[in-house]
Amino acid sequence: MAEQSLRIGRTAMMLALTEEEELINLNENVVWCVGKVGTMDSQKIVAAIETAAKQNGVINGALYREVHSLYHAILEAIQGVTRGHLQLGGVLRTVGLRFAVVRGKPYKNANEGDWIAVALYGTIGAPIKGSEHESAGLGINHI
Repeated sequence: MAEQSLRIGRTAMMLALTEEEELINLNENVVWCVGKVGTMDSQKIVAAIETAAKQNGVINGALYREVHSLYHAILEAIQGVTRGHLQLGGVLRTVGLRFAVVRGKPYKNANEGDWIAVALYGTIGAPIKGSEHESAGLGINHI
């Protein structure tokens, strides 16, 4: 198991769960970004997270392997939020999510390379105010 200080998934979840990033003691060896997305379209979740990760230097958008790794981590996190179903608007569900993307080396052996974690936290439910409930998801993938 990765050391406590190297747990990128834990760090991502902490960032997604708090509004005050400066209160989190981040390992200096990670690169991260946070953002928010509200939508009835899962494609918009992917687009928002991918855009934030590129703009904040978490991934290099010109390298397919980095974009591809992020994509799979995002899909895994969305499955957590949607309980295994990627549909939202088609089944009249909407989300309001805070997201965090963390990139780092979760293993002592640097040859294991970089990994990426995507955490989502927020609400999901019918598109009627007050009809939503909390939900969370976490996806981790190697780069």
